[in-house]
Amino acid sequence: MKFPLQKLNQSGDQPFIFEDDVDIQELEDMNNDIRRIDPVHVKGQANLHGEEVTVNFSIDGEMILPCARTLVDVKYPFHIDALEVFSLSPYVEGEDDSEVHPVRGEMLDLTPYIKENVLLEVPTRVFSENDKAHDQAPQEGKGWQVVSEEEQGNKIDPRMAKLQSLLDDEDNKSENQ
Repeated sequence: MKFPLQKLNQSGDQPFIFEDDVDIQELEDMNNDIRRIDPVHVKGQANLHGEEVTVNFSIDGEMILPCARTLVDVKYPFHIDALEVFSLSPYVEGEDDSEVHPVRGEMLDLTPYIKENVLLEVPTRVFSENDKAHDQAPQEGKGWQVVSEEEQGNKIDPRMAKLQSLLDDEDNKSENQ
């Protein structure tokens, strides 16, 4: 979402109002849990005060995340209220921990800040409310499979068989005494 700085200058003391849908699907390719994200709806206003632009906006959308228990898709709707401050001054460096972002050129691009705010909104875990989700969870994969306790029975993991023989020896010794 970009808009030219001259639109801000033309609005004078009145805020510049904007509203649009923004495609941020690149977030799906990043190393995070977002499986799918539809275009988000962004609306807000920008105010110019000298060489400082204050942008107050909201982001509404829905992302698909994996359930922490079953890995099935879970819809996660979100609403974010954000405030970003930009400086038109050539003397503002940015790139540090400052909350003021420098503007280079004649366009103000909000897209990176929209992406950043959405990434900050991703929860650490979500759970499916669907009781049938457990049945949809993968039951096997490359080199693994889910085994119930009944199926496993008293089988001993071959890697632990040696330890089991030691325990059996200990039990036999204590019974003979």
